[in-house]
Amino acid sequence: MAKTTTLPTILTAAAVALCAHSATLAGGGVTLQPKAGDPLVGLSKQQTALFWAGRLAYATPFGPETGLGPVMNKSNCQSCHSNPVGGWGSIAVTRFGIDDKGEFLPLEELGGSLLQALSISVGCREEIPVEATVVATRMTNSSMAFGLIEAIPDAAIAANEDPLDADGDGISGRVHWVLPLEDSPTSPLRAGRFGWKAQVATVLSFSADATRNEMGITNSLIPTETAPNGDMALLAACDAVADPEDVPDAEGHAFIDRVTHFQRYLAQPPQTPRSGMTGEQVFNAIGCNACHVAQWTTANLPGLEDAIRGKTIRPYSDFLVHDMGLLADGVQEGDANEQEFRTPVLWNLRTRDPMLHDGSASGGTFEERVAIAIAKHGPFGEGAASAAAFAKLSATQRSQLFAFLGSLGRNEYDFDANQLVDTLDLQVMAQCRLANTVTADDACAIGDVNQDGLVDSVDMQGFLLAAERDGVDITGDCDKDGTPDFVAIFNGAPDVDLNGVPDNCAPACPADLSGDGAVNAGDLAIMLNAWGTAAADLDGNGSTGGADLAILLGAWGPC
Repeated sequence: MAKTTTLPTILTAAAVALCAHSATLAGGGVTLQPKAGDPLVGLSKQQTALFWAGRLAYATPFGPETGLGPVMNKSNCQSCHSNPVGGWGSIAVTRFGIDDKGEFLPLEELGGSLLQALSISVGCREEIPVEATVVATRMTNSSMAFGLIEAIPDAAIAANEDPLDADGDGISGRVHWVLPLEDSPTSPLRAGRFGWKAQVATVLSFSADATRNEMGITNSLIPTETAPNGDMALLAACDAVADPEDVPDAEGHAFIDRVTHFQRYLAQPPQTPRSGMTGEQVFNAIGCNACHVAQWTTANLPGLEDAIRGKTIRPYSDFLVHDMGLLADGVQEGDANEQEFRTPVLWNLRTRDPMLHDGSASGGTFEERVAIAIAKHGPFGEGAASAAAFAKLSATQRSQLFAFLGSLGRNEYDFDANQLVDTLDLQVMAQCRLANTVTADDACAIGDVNQDGLVDSVDMQGFLLAAERDGVDITGDCDKDGTPDFVAIFNGAPDVDLNGVPDNCAPACPADLSGDGAVNAGDLAIMLNAWGTAAADLDGNGSTGGADLAILLGAWGPC
């Protein structure tokens, strides 16, 4: 028998909590996960302000007058980290160098190993030198939740390394130990965790490196300019802005500080449903979890922000570098050799197109991209056994695996996966309310946020907050009975036209456009202002015109 549910009145405090990104829902204690690109839950007012100021800096282009170039790849961070802002990108950069008897030489004297493909003028352009025998493509990595990743203790990352494959499982990942740019030469090395080769250990180092190498903006940590193909005379002719070009603003923050704040305070993307899908068991059974380690706990240190300290996160990476066989690109960075790549995080995977460091798994459906990416882990290298095991999965097991991987980055209540919780999703919620038992593998699990096996009134509270967060008006109550329209539809009221208003609900006085209980001059003014649009359409033809005016005048007076 179908269950019945009712919904308590939405508390103002819950809406306020949503705006503050605390996301705690009234009634039942369910929490709404932040969307990818949102700030961390639990930031202070000051930290939240730093996040949004950094978000603005991240998207603001530099120009030649503020130090851009003379050679660069883009003029702002958002151009590359775009899905969402701070996330994956479809922009590629090029690495080049020489393969000298199996050893990579970066051709630094000729501008290597990173090609800056753009310039502030044609005469300052950089090109791949004819001497280069290695040319590799790198896609934009994600910057999601960098503060949480930085806060994983070095010792925890090192505990997973097995450089000699002592356990014989074919996995020999190791830490790429690096010195952060902001540390002194005598400081201890840190476990690298950012970048395709784990060549960066801290968010500030990442910001400073990208600011100079991708945009040509010199800063306090890298104060020297990149010369086009190493030509210092050309640099002198092209670069007219004194170094360092990144200087503190009126509040004392340089650009690299601003974008560090943004990346540091980005929330971890959602995982919906949050745990327990059968596909994760398949993921583990074929050995993917040997490198894509699901869960970590950040350090519990007094100096860390409350929103970062002692948090459980699920990035699905071990942050080690591994021999990737045929996926290798022949480029060495620091102590990460030509064959090695860091295990990429999988959170927010469902939005990633293209996949893999070289973008070779692109286009098509999500499932097709994932299948290509996994297959390319073989037949050699540390991912070969998993690729072979994947090839032997049954169709059902593959579907389960794809469903689990598609949960990484999926927003709660977003049944149609369009990144928006709206009236289309409301219809599915209403159908899911009728289910007696909801498992994590069911489609309805996207709406069972507290994973209690039911899509009920508690889950509906979260739906309303999620819809409001996405800009949907949830306040409608067409018959003024105190039950919001969305709740009525969730409880079974028909909404065939999917407009979020029950079909059997019509205002007692349709011409009362102002809702004051009478048809009068105020309604006439509303209609005249809406003339030619659908805003005051009373006859249902999609436009406000003479016929609607006649209806309004015929209804003149009290309702």
